[in-house]
Amino acid sequence: MTITDDLQKLLDILPQDLRQVLESHPKRDSLVEVVLDLGRRPEARFPNQAEYLSEVPVTQEQIDDCIQRVGTFGGDNRAGIEQTLHRISAIRNRTGKIIGLTCRVGRAIFGTIGMIRDLVETGKSILMLGRPGVGKTTALREIARVLADDLNKRVVIIDTSNEIAGDGDVAHPAIGRARRMQVAHPDQQHQVMIEAVENHMPEVIVIDEIGTELEALAARTIAERGVQLVGTAHGNQIENLIKNPTLADLVGGIQAVTLGDDEARRRGSQKTVLERKAPPTFEIAVEMLERQRWTVHESVADTVDNLLRGRQPTPQTRTVDDQGKIGVTRQLAVVNGRGGQLETVEESFPPARPSNGWRSSGQMVALPQLPVERVTGRSEFDRLLDESFNYSESIDLDAATRHPGPNGEDLPLHVYPYGVSRHQLEQVISVLTLPVVLTKDIDSADAILALRSHVKNHAKLRQMAKARHVPIHMIKSSTIPQITRGLRRLLNIDDPEIADDLELQLFLHNGSDDEMDALEEARLAVEQIVIPKGQPVELLPRSPQVRKMQHELVEHYRLKSHSFGEEPNRRLRIYPA
Repeated sequence: MTITDDLQKLLDILPQDLRQVLESHPKRDSLVEVVLDLGRRPEARFPNQAEYLSEVPVTQEQIDDCIQRVGTFGGDNRAGIEQTLHRISAIRNRTGKIIGLTCRVGRAIFGTIGMIRDLVETGKSILMLGRPGVGKTTALREIARVLADDLNKRVVIIDTSNEIAGDGDVAHPAIGRARRMQVAHPDQQHQVMIEAVENHMPEVIVIDEIGTELEALAARTIAERGVQLVGTAHGNQIENLIKNPTLADLVGGIQAVTLGDDEARRRGSQKTVLERKAPPTFEIAVEMLERQRWTVHESVADTVDNLLRGRQPTPQTRTVDDQGKIGVTRQLAVVNGRGGQLETVEESFPPARPSNGWRSSGQMVALPQLPVERVTGRSEFDRLLDESFNYSESIDLDAATRHPGPNGEDLPLHVYPYGVSRHQLEQVISVLTLPVVLTKDIDSADAILALRSHVKNHAKLRQMAKARHVPIHMIKSSTIPQITRGLRRLLNIDDPEIADDLELQLFLHNGSDDEMDALEEARLAVEQIVIPKGQPVELLPRSPQVRKMQHELVEHYRLKSHSFGEEPNRRLRIYPA
């Protein structure tokens, strides 16, 4: 990053004794602002601390002397220093006399938007949110320069307080080829926004601090005319805008809707709910949590809809380290298959590995029929495994050396589990030696294996899968037979005769003697009585945990079973097909 701050010009307006202290200060380059209040000690503020510059209180003569060296204070009580980005804000008493100054250092930081440059290039409107001092205006200035210089767009900046392009009639070079329109009074900002569109034919309009309802309406008018908007608003997060009636229109506006009985029952909500009124003015929102950590909402509409329905949104969190390396993570609300409770999983998104299958084309190819001469699944697994041995993650994935599967995907198959017990999945893959790798990265997944009930209630997962061309395979429950069947479908091995002996080992995996006896009893009942003779069989009473295992074993044979009786004599009854 390249930083330009013209700090000496700001120091020159300060009283001489304070200027000398700051010029020799070890943290001079990180100075944020200097505060001068009548009758109080002058204070210098740095990113993580503040310190007094003198033990002598500030006098009215010192404040008046500073005022003489800066530009005229406007209706927003702000002034500047010509050809710089510094901002001097005044505090007045009841008669209008200035009795305090906040001298803010303005810096042009080139390269500060590397984290969201890909979003800027999409042409979508972007809203920047964050607390004061986190760098919103600095980012806005750099976005305007990149759009004007690098992307050759016609950019107009609505500069209400001359904070983006500096004080004076000549704009600061930090905005590049972008043009700047000054605003005579803050109350007229919305009028200048409309004037810019009507008179100067911009492709992009940059606005700082949208704070009134008229400005929000003007922003919507501009967006509906096809102009890209980049702006900042008062608020830390999107939730703040939703609760702010003045600015709610920026994210689509909120209205109360009365649902019918069926719809309310389907949603599991009250009959009167809040819903988004219209498409958001800004399609993308960036919450600037810290200078090096931003949260990105790629679809403001989806985020607002999820929040209004009581769901947790799944934004990206982007960070940049000291070496300039950008990291992207996403937080997903995932249902734990073992306990059913919600947990937050942080997913990492490295660059997606190249693919020449359905995820690149967006179309699935029908799986070819496997040879008829195959008599056991073991040989087919061996063939897939042999092919997967040629796949090495340590070498470059070159098309000439890869061995694609039936849909052109690299083997082993990368599967993203959602709501399915990871422990049981790993157990099935290990015992059956399947060419499957579980991944926590949906961007590099070839398929998603999910519980049907969870997919139905998770629109965000379906949208993410559709955008990435990743197919979703659903199973009814997180049981070993269902998981085995789902993985078989993924690998086109769906013959119930395949590898029965191996699959039976899944039910006996690390089982106690009692569990093994109960499963052996169920197996003999099915194979010797229920299937050959077509008669139902009752088993011996077992504990609930053991009965669950027996139910799963019976399900493996495509048969039905029910528990009946009272504890401790509750037992299984197996019915013929």
